[in-house]
Amino acid sequence: MSRNFSARRLLYPLVPFYGSALAFREFRLLFGMEQVRRLRWPVVSVGNLSTGGSGKTPLTIALAKLLTGRGFSVDVLSRGYGREVQLTAKVNPDGAAEEFGDEPLLIARETGCPVYVAPKRYEAGLLAEARVQQESHRPVVHLLDDGFQHRQLARDVDILILDRRDWKDGLLPAGNLREPLRAARRASVIAIPANESSLEGELRRWGWRGPVWRLCRKMEVLSVNGPVVAFCGIARTEQFFDGLAAAGLNLVGRSAFHDHHRYTARDLDRLVASARAFGATALVTTEKDSVRLEKLAFALPESLPVRTAHLRIEIEDQAGTIDWLLGKLGSAPAHSPV
Repeated sequence: MSRNFSARRLLYPLVPFYGSALAFREFRLLFGMEQVRRLRWPVVSVGNLSTGGSGKTPLTIALAKLLTGRGFSVDVLSRGYGREVQLTAKVNPDGAAEEFGDEPLLIARETGCPVYVAPKRYEAGLLAEARVQQESHRPVVHLLDDGFQHRQLARDVDILILDRRDWKDGLLPAGNLREPLRAARRASVIAIPANESSLEGELRRWGWRGPVWRLCRKMEVLSVNGPVVAFCGIARTEQFFDGLAAAGLNLVGRSAFHDHHRYTARDLDRLVASARAFGATALVTTEKDSVRLEKLAFALPESLPVRTAHLRIEIEDQAGTIDWLLGKLGSAPAHSPV
């Protein structure tokens, strides 16, 4: 989806209707007409304002590892976008994206933490807590992936990822924001890209008084000899392609699909043909796309390997940041069951 607001200006007359729907939901939440339920253990939400990806999954993975290293029993609650079956379930790391969703599967594999999927994250949390009670004696924390708008589940810490494109964007359907910028005031902390340091000053002048985390994005790609064709089905395709170029890859072709695109054998035939036409020695894609390609590995020739680029997010002043988060969790002891 394009992030160019002016290119979608014809949809601007519809923005007030979308804004009215948001205001009505806010009214329902404010007056208790929409139930907000709380789990027994603390919940840390990672989310953003836009429809596009902003590094929520890599940050969730990083936090899961850091909190596990500090002695917590960590699980992740996710909607499991794009899966075929909408039952509440624990993710099997050896399973398929069609069953659990690409992001939950990736998180489960990268962290080793249990991941639970459900349309209503409260139900995923209940399943998690039933298992935690049986299996762990350590302090527990739930990470809520892409949870900023999922307000039916109470959270103790709300981490909002925000970048300059969001800061300058507008509401759906003319823009890409799911909520107006003022919704950022609900956050406990705002996380910004480390290379957009001036954004913090703008946030402060806007009136933000809370913590600001700086996130460093690192693209890890196995060395590839010769030219490559890159492809992906994610929200911010240009960010992926630019990251590969910055990593030094000789990028001779780019193919962009819709976010969470479900690949077919025909898609791969076209990618292989494109790579051959450009004289590429390999194809390069994202971790999430790689998860969705597993069932089609047979359709790719051995002479044209698919390399996976790994996006890692590190938090500046990591020790201080985690100490702050632990302080917030320490002030949020186990709650009484609902």
